Amino acid sequence: MSTYEVRRSAVIPAPAENIFPLVNSFHEWTKWSPWETVDPGMDRRYFGSDAGVGAGYEWSGNRKAGSGTMEIVESVPCSQINVRLQFTKPFKALNPTSFTFTPVQGGTEVTWAMTGENKAPQRCLRSL
Repeated sequence: MSTYEVRRSAVIPAPAENIFPLVNSFHEWTKWSPWETVDPGMDRRYFGSDAGVGAGYEWSGNRKAGSGTMEIVESVPCSQINVRLQFTKPFKALNPTSFTFTPVQGGTEVTWAMTGENKAPQRCLRSL
């Protein structure tokens, strides 16, 4: 089985102190996450802490949104947030995810990264 990583970055014209709280609390994700608009009728449940380590989020939505849970497992103020992301539908997967916040000219570079296992059978991979 092979692994993969997806990484995206953007410079936000604001200091990390203003951006970090929007990622460190799942209650704030409806303000910025593109996944929140995939299914307007998505069911959401928050659990654990309001923010930081132990904060949790569970969702269940349409076929595009799927379902799963996220929990913040590490939170370093204005620097990094690590999330345990677990999908349950349309497929089961565990995808460690991180956000890093780096001061740059004009604001903060926010980098999102997700890793996982490629579970496709090897015979399928050889045909690609």
